[in-house]
Amino acid sequence: MRPSLTAKIESPAIPDLSVGASWRDYYELCKPRVVALIVFTAMVGMFLATPGMVPLHVLVFGTLGIGMAAASAAAINHIVDQRVDAVMARTRNRPLPTGHLPTSRALLFALTLGAIAMAMLWGLVNGLTAFLTFLSLIGYAVIYTMFLKRATPQNIVIGGAAGAAPPVLGWAAVTGSIDPNALWLFLIIFVWTPPHFWALAIYRRNEYAKVEIPMLPVTHGADFARLHVLLYTILLVVVSIMPYVTLSGVGLFYLVGALILGGIFLYYAIALMVTKSDQVAIKTFRYSILYLMGIFACLLVDHYIPLLFG
Repeated sequence: MRPSLTAKIESPAIPDLSVGASWRDYYELCKPRVVALIVFTAMVGMFLATPGMVPLHVLVFGTLGIGMAAASAAAINHIVDQRVDAVMARTRNRPLPTGHLPTSRALLFALTLGAIAMAMLWGLVNGLTAFLTFLSLIGYAVIYTMFLKRATPQNIVIGGAAGAAPPVLGWAAVTGSIDPNALWLFLIIFVWTPPHFWALAIYRRNEYAKVEIPMLPVTHGADFARLHVLLYTILLVVVSIMPYVTLSGVGLFYLVGALILGGIFLYYAIALMVTKSDQVAIKTFRYSILYLMGIFACLLVDHYIPLLFG
C-alpha cells in the first residue's frame, strides 16, 4: 500500500499564491511610473492655470483624485490584458499572470480606487474635474483597452486622447472650466503618444504579433512604423513651440528647453530610420519619457520665473 500516491493525486498541483499577495502586488497593478507621469502633467496644468499658488485643497485632493483614477484605469488594464501579459516577456511577471492576485481582488481594488477618486474630485474639487476624469478613465480602461487596442493599428492614436487629458484635468481643477490654453498641453501629449509607444512596439513587435495585437509595426511593418515615428516627432516639435507663440506668460526659457528636448527626440527618430536598429528603438522609447517630463518641467519653471526674478 502506498497511500502517498493517492495523496499526491488529490492534492492541488499549484498553490494558491493569492494568499501571499502583498501591498507590492496591488502597487504594481497601479502602474506607478505611468501614473507618476500622469500626475506630474496634471499638476503642471494646475500651476499654469493660475498666476500665483494653486489653492492647497485643490492641489492635494485634485492630485490624489486624478492619480487614483489613473491607477484604477491601470488596474483594469491589467485585468483585461492578463492572458496577453502571460505570453509577453515584458509583462509575464505581473501580479495577475503569476497568480499573486486573483482577478476578483484586482477588480474590487480597481473599482474601489475609481469610486474613491470620483467622490473625492466631485466633493472636494469640482464636478467638471470629476466628470472629465471619469471620461478619461472610461476612455483608457474601456474604449482603448477593451476595443481599440485589438481593433486597429491606429489604436494608440485614437486612444491617446485619454492619456493626454491630465493637464486639462489639472487646469479644470483650479478654474472649474475648460480653458482653450489647456488644450495646447493636451495636444503636446496627444502628438507625443504615437512616437513614444510605436518605438516600444517596434522593439517588441514579435511579441505583439504572437498575441495578435495589431500594433502598427505588426500590421504595416517596422519600416512603416519608423517613418511614422519620425513624422510624428517632427509634428511634436512644431506643436511644442505653440505654447510660446500663443500663451501669454510662456517665455524664452520654455522655448529654448522645448527646442533642445525636441531636437534630441528628432535625432533619435532619424537614427531609428537610418539604422533600423531595435536597440535604437528602445532608446527612443526611454528618451521619450524623459522628453515629456522635461518639457512639462520647462513649462513649470518658465511659469514661475517672473515671480522669482520679476
